[in-house]
Amino acid sequence: MLQLNRKSLLDRTAWEAAGIELPKYDLELVAHNTRVRPQWVHFGAGNIFRGFVANAQQQLLNSLKADTGIIAAEAFDFEMIDKAYKPYDNLTLLVSMSADGRFCKSVVASIVEGLAAEQNRPDDYLRLIEIFENPTLQMASFTVTEKGYVLTGPDGKYLAVVERDLANGPEQPVHVMSIATSLVYQRYLKGQLPMTFVSMDNCSHNGDLLKDSMITIAKEWTRRSLVEKGFVDYLQNEEKITFPLTMIDKITPRPSLQVQSALRELGLADMEMIVTTRRTYTAPFVNAEVSEYLVIEDKFTNGRPALEEAGIIFTDRDTVDKVEKMKVTTCLNPLHTALALSGCLLGYQLIADEMKDHTLRRLVETIGYKEGLPVVVDPGIIQPKAFIDEVLQERFANPYIPDAPQRIATDTSQKMSIRFGETIKSYVSTVGLDPANLTAIPLSIAIWCRYLLGVDDQGAPFSLSPDPLLDTLQGYLQSTKLGDQTSEIRYLLEDEKLFGVRLYEIGLGDKIEAMFHEMLAGPGAVRSTIEKYMN
Repeated sequence: MLQLNRKSLLDRTAWEAAGIELPKYDLELVAHNTRVRPQWVHFGAGNIFRGFVANAQQQLLNSLKADTGIIAAEAFDFEMIDKAYKPYDNLTLLVSMSADGRFCKSVVASIVEGLAAEQNRPDDYLRLIEIFENPTLQMASFTVTEKGYVLTGPDGKYLAVVERDLANGPEQPVHVMSIATSLVYQRYLKGQLPMTFVSMDNCSHNGDLLKDSMITIAKEWTRRSLVEKGFVDYLQNEEKITFPLTMIDKITPRPSLQVQSALRELGLADMEMIVTTRRTYTAPFVNAEVSEYLVIEDKFTNGRPALEEAGIIFTDRDTVDKVEKMKVTTCLNPLHTALALSGCLLGYQLIADEMKDHTLRRLVETIGYKEGLPVVVDPGIIQPKAFIDEVLQERFANPYIPDAPQRIATDTSQKMSIRFGETIKSYVSTVGLDPANLTAIPLSIAIWCRYLLGVDDQGAPFSLSPDPLLDTLQGYLQSTKLGDQTSEIRYLLEDEKLFGVRLYEIGLGDKIEAMFHEMLAGPGAVRSTIEKYMN
């Protein structure tokens, strides 16, 4: 049996016989180089990091365009280090899954160290301080989810953990933003050494979120006389510290039972699923889609890895912003949301299965190609139509990516103004285009209104996905019943904060109402309405 550890990799013939690609570099030499002159530390030891970011560095190591690895630091779920890293010598088995059924398997060994970023593990934490004090450190990157940058609650007050960090100063940080700020303070004390902080999380203007959080903490520590006064100036000096924007796009879902079974058949032992007490779902392997994009603002102060050699795109700030807008407002996210909402109503459990439905495929093709492309923000470095082609033909249609409509439908109220409202606004502002001529986008908004009833197309109740405005939204529809085609939804559609535009003033409000009422006719009315407008 093959086992995922460094000793087992010495038997290269057995691994290659199983069709698993191995690293092409000297693992011990890379580990030594990284210990002596670390260049890259990454916060957030999860699947997107292991299956995308670390694999990009592996490509550089394989081609001898890098000679150091990455140090992974986990500041939230320490069981990731204990259960998914250390037992496997920090190795990851990456399984890239194509829509046509091909599995490409490789061992990723670019993660040289796995550290728990907490004070109760002094050896790990002292190693992190040592890394940040080293002049060779070039960057710290992050995949900690958008919530990882949040310091305050809905009431605007600091979270309890943050308030404690602010009071305790850089000596006892707990929140990941406090930890990062504390560590770079050690770098400041060593002589204001330069480095770059790179958020790789899938959220708008991620670099700005990271910068704002770290500087907020630094200012509070300064105000309380817990750090030197020059620390904030150091963080704001772009000759020393930068926070570039990035756009990342790749799906690395929960471990697949199908992939686990396939690996066991190849003779791999210990491929057990791991669910931590903090409900992180992981495994010794990472299954991922083939498609991947990472676009980074090229703004580094102490050098950087040559990741362009691994397909990462480096460009200017404005272009990163344009790539994000292309993806989020036109070429991917609106299509995803439309499938999520219609899928919940029509009883689908997988996005890939929806793509076999001619009517739903027509819906998203219309949103992307016909209604989106005329107003798409073209970043110049990625061709929008080709991006949509890949989304529909490879990504959404991939049966090996267990992406559920119910997951994607989460927090839809927070997404409507961006995923649909931005395109509508572009139609309003573009000469020769009339938003009233749109069909698939207003239909998707009507589908959302129908979804909010919590009754599927067969008339059976279902659980709505979490949404912070759920009570308010359902309040708009409290008197609406299936079969009642006179129900009033004007108050919902007039909420400009939801959609970013005044739907009635631009000729879409009445159109959406009519579509919504058609979907209320009775069982099967959702499908028949979508078919009416899309076929």
